[in-house]
Amino acid sequence: MKTSTDAACVRFSPNVLKWSVALLWLGVVHAHSDVLELRDAHSDVLELRDARSHDLVLVLFYAPWCGHCRRLEPEYERAATSLKGTVPLVKVDCTANSETCEQFGVSGYPTLKILRNGEEASSYDGPRTADGIVSYMKKQAGPSSLPLQSEAELDSFINSFEASIVGFFSGAESLQLGEFLKAAGALRDRYRLAHTTDLRTGLKHGVDEECVLLFRPPHLNSRFEESVLKFSDPVSTSSLLAFIGANIFGLCPHLNAGNRYSLQTTDLLTAYYDVDYVRNPKGTNYWRNRVMKVATLFQSAGLRFAVANREEFQDELEEEFGFGLSDGGELPIITIRSTAGHKYTMQEEFTSDGTSLETFLRNYFAGRLKPYIKSEAAPESNDGPVKVVVADTFEEIVNDPEKDVLVEFYAPWCGHCKHLEPKYTELGEKLSGDPNMVIAKMDGTANDIPPYYDVQGFPTIYFAPAGQKDQPRRYEGGREVNDFVTYLKKEASHPLILRTSREDL
Repeated sequence: MKTSTDAACVRFSPNVLKWSVALLWLGVVHAHSDVLELRDAHSDVLELRDARSHDLVLVLFYAPWCGHCRRLEPEYERAATSLKGTVPLVKVDCTANSETCEQFGVSGYPTLKILRNGEEASSYDGPRTADGIVSYMKKQAGPSSLPLQSEAELDSFINSFEASIVGFFSGAESLQLGEFLKAAGALRDRYRLAHTTDLRTGLKHGVDEECVLLFRPPHLNSRFEESVLKFSDPVSTSSLLAFIGANIFGLCPHLNAGNRYSLQTTDLLTAYYDVDYVRNPKGTNYWRNRVMKVATLFQSAGLRFAVANREEFQDELEEEFGFGLSDGGELPIITIRSTAGHKYTMQEEFTSDGTSLETFLRNYFAGRLKPYIKSEAAPESNDGPVKVVVADTFEEIVNDPEKDVLVEFYAPWCGHCKHLEPKYTELGEKLSGDPNMVIAKMDGTANDIPPYYDVQGFPTIYFAPAGQKDQPRRYEGGREVNDFVTYLKKEASHPLILRTSREDL
């Protein structure tokens, strides 16, 4: 597997490949861990006894220098311990076992893949926390749809902290049941599904014909919306997915590690406070009901609402919005994340009658709010060959309409970025006498990156030409000094002015 400096530190492969179990005839290293570690081996005698004895395996492909991998590692270890004896969790160091990683089409780290019966079934796209991984993989391990035999089993199934989808059918030969089970196989990684072949099981829920019911979690039942929704159309994977997708979360779901990626696919307003449905459901719903009351006024505005436990998301609140533990006291903190990459915070206190939230939303939809931007402090001195950019100075430096700017987005922990640094500095020195060209860099982990820059990994480099700041061009060339110079000679608005040697500096 190539590990050149042209690669990004984090990049996720969109491909879903199928590989036979022969690709997993590898050596197994049993460290003091519940995670199996695999290495390349060329013997057809060695087999994954622990992994192959299970129908389901989760494999993590990683690199030791990858910051995201290091953050994931303790969560993965805890998940492996919780899933021990149920679902094996495996990891492969791609820097030492390149052959295996090439065979599985791994192009960035961390990459997680799910195997069924020795063959790759899909990429893992669930949560990256221990609890989230455990919940996700337990769903994968069980049947795609749980058969229910009685009303008591139905009551037990829907009494869950997650929404439940239940199909009611007239008998085992029902054509709609067959379609439901096909759909369940495709949807099992996202939703809880069950079915019964006795319509009488659903009598108290008004079932008198074949249908599918969506039961919202009992602890989220509210006077502001229906707790059970009925789907009576012919069942297919696409039709059932559309129905579930439109209704699964309701007006104001509980945002947590298990559903955060699904909820954040659209513009999202979140109220962060002491959400605790186990020890304090009444207090939790006190504030949720006030959010929902206001949410009913904006249901068709394209904004999703949610409540979340502040302590669970404290790191995110500090990193993305600058909220410390003492900010806001016991009152909810309100934020909005847009899919365009903009973030907003409600500066006023959340009033119990909801008027402050309503005013905040009306200002939001009217375009009167200023987005929140996370930024480091600008350096006191910025006279080096590579200009340091922070979010607050991005407009001044990178979007200077009179200058061409080559800007690198980097991460302090990124090995590729560290390898590039001396070359990038040398480039800055060569062009330090050019008044029309700026070589710049920005820590992409400590500053908000403008949404029109697509940065999925580090380092990512863009060229922002003079007079065309709304059309930055991603740099895809080599990472040697001469590669950059050749590119800039072609793209620069004015002829480059180069210093030819270090003695000229």
